[in-house]
Amino acid sequence: MYDGSPDLGRNDECWCGSGKKYKKCHLDFDERLSALYNAGEEVPTHDLLKTAEDIEGVKRSAEVNIGALDYVAERIGVGTTTEEINQWVYDYTVAHDAIPAPLNYEGFPDSVCTSVNEVVCHGIPSENYTLKEGDIINVDCSTIKDGYFSDSSRMFCIGEVSPEDADLVRVTKEAVEEGLKAVKPWGHLGDIGAAVNAYATAHGYTVVREFGGHGVGLEFHEDPFVSFVTKPGTGPILAPGLMFTIEPMINRGEAAIDMSDPNGWTVRTADGLPTAQWEVQLVITEDGYELLSW
Repeated sequence: MYDGSPDLGRNDECWCGSGKKYKKCHLDFDERLSALYNAGEEVPTHDLLKTAEDIEGVKRSAEVNIGALDYVAERIGVGTTTEEINQWVYDYTVAHDAIPAPLNYEGFPDSVCTSVNEVVCHGIPSENYTLKEGDIINVDCSTIKDGYFSDSSRMFCIGEVSPEDADLVRVTKEAVEEGLKAVKPWGHLGDIGAAVNAYATAHGYTVVREFGGHGVGLEFHEDPFVSFVTKPGTGPILAPGLMFTIEPMINRGEAAIDMSDPNGWTVRTADGLPTAQWEVQLVITEDGYELLSW
């Protein structure tokens, strides 16, 4: 095949695990992918395409991930420390026979990322930071259950926030929704980033270039990288079975970021102005997409 995986005979069992003969299952699909590859398109390899069994496994993981964020949403407020959020996520996750994916991932010390105000991503929870009136915070939760990974994040406005920050949070969520509208099976990944970017910039905001979404499901971070500064008609083909996150990081000020924190993780806006992020996880289907975690 185009990606170096073994060629199958028409009557062989399909690679997807359905138990069907190849000619009755993914033969036409693979011929379409091969034609696109030969035409010079960037085509996802078979190892990135999730089977029906994989998708069901990710859904079980996502149920825990969504539940953990719901648990946070019911409790977060003025006076909450970011370490309390970390403990809530850990306790909820393990109580549901799952593992917090960030914990000890490449040395990350906690079970969740808590990114407050000017923190773009990878904020480390601390018992020394207490949420105050007017803060905005992204809680980024990722879960492993039975070997399957799920990943999503939400913004929370603490008490009464400024109109400017409330607008940033709202527009960022709407930008994700615009990205979802751009998802078309057999379209291009770049269409999604272009839609997100156009919406954010039309509202006067900037989009972080260095970080974006990613493939996810069998590993925490897989290909493809999902940029939000792309052009329409570019990037990998959105083949059914491709699973990834949409998670733009949108700044009130300039797009530049500061990665100099000595902890090696926490990323901030270079100008110190607030930033926001929402994250969803989806899989491409034959007729659109299925939202898995949010």
